[in-house]
Amino acid sequence: MYEGASAAVLARALPAGAELHLIDPFGLQPAALRPGQRGAAWASRRVVARAARPRGMRCVWHIAYSQDLGPGWTLPIELLFIDGDHTEAGVARDWDHFARHVCAGGHVLFHDARADADGAGWPGPTAVVKRLFGPTGAAAAGWDVVAEQDRTVAVRRRDGQPAQM
Repeated sequence: MYEGASAAVLARALPAGAELHLIDPFGLQPAALRPGQRGAAWASRRVVARAARPRGMRCVWHIAYSQDLGPGWTLPIELLFIDGDHTEAGVARDWDHFARHVCAGGHVLFHDARADADGAGWPGPTAVVKRLFGPTGAAAAGWDVVAEQDRTVAVRRRDGQPAQM
């Protein structure tokens, strides 16, 4: 989605009092947004705050590219939403940097990862999900695809598969 819309949906779905970390460099991002779109920080912050405030959530904004923040990430993750750089290399890089921090029983959501969903998905996320979780997927050990809806694919780390830190 655009300008905090996905984060607002997550804020409404997460437990009250949860902490939500958001990574976004803002501005013109041709590998993340449709042609001509540009995310505005003020709009995103306002939309997310409206959704988070009534639920007592803390939103932590990281104004950065995920590839810059990922190598130093140390926090455990219960829910990871991959929806930044939509190139195949960018999605794979986000997976490599952050999925190892997902707790047992935690989830990863890949947005725009179903190019066959009425043509709404993007080729990069779709290729990574197929490579990781298709019939010969290397990541299939320890992970299960638990849902596919519209353009989004959800995977879950199996219990007994601790986050690698």
